[in-house]
Amino acid sequence: MIEEWREACYIITLRLFEWFRLDKVLLRLFTFTSAQSFTDYFRGVESNEVVKRIFGDSLEDALHGLKVQFSWAGGYMGVNPSNGYLIVNPNYLRNGDKVDVYLDIIHELVHVRQWREGKNLFGSGFKYVERPTEIEAYRYTVDEAKRLGLRDTRICRYLKTEWMSHDDLMLLATALGIECPH
Repeated sequence: MIEEWREACYIITLRLFEWFRLDKVLLRLFTFTSAQSFTDYFRGVESNEVVKRIFGDSLEDALHGLKVQFSWAGGYMGVNPSNGYLIVNPNYLRNGDKVDVYLDIIHELVHVRQWREGKNLFGSGFKYVERPTEIEAYRYTVDEAKRLGLRDTRICRYLKTEWMSHDDLMLLATALGIECPH
């Protein structure tokens, strides 16, 4: 019952954001810096093998045009739905677990590519953990986590977020082929 209520609140919030374009208003209020070049902050990313796989032949164009906006408004990082820029909380970038930050960058770069392809990143009709855009982004991060040698228990810790129930984590882990402790 609590999970159904949480999901209903999440969907209502998304609908309100879509209807009233609150995402653009809030992003303008809480993004305190102008957009900066992504490659100025994340140097060498163009030579990263997983980033090359994400963007393929459009790598140079995608990274050349990608900007970063720093925002203190909660969260970790995400994609600005109005322009496809990466939004990063500088506190998370500075103090977050370095492996988590790296995997989040990979995850969000998948969303940047999806945004560039015209996909709806916040599509309704799916729970967060069942959304095709999220599954694809998490597949890249899980593959990269395994390449780095992370075990399933550590990957599960990465996947778990404060807005995700345990059942949702299990659903996501199953979709990604990860064994999380029950």
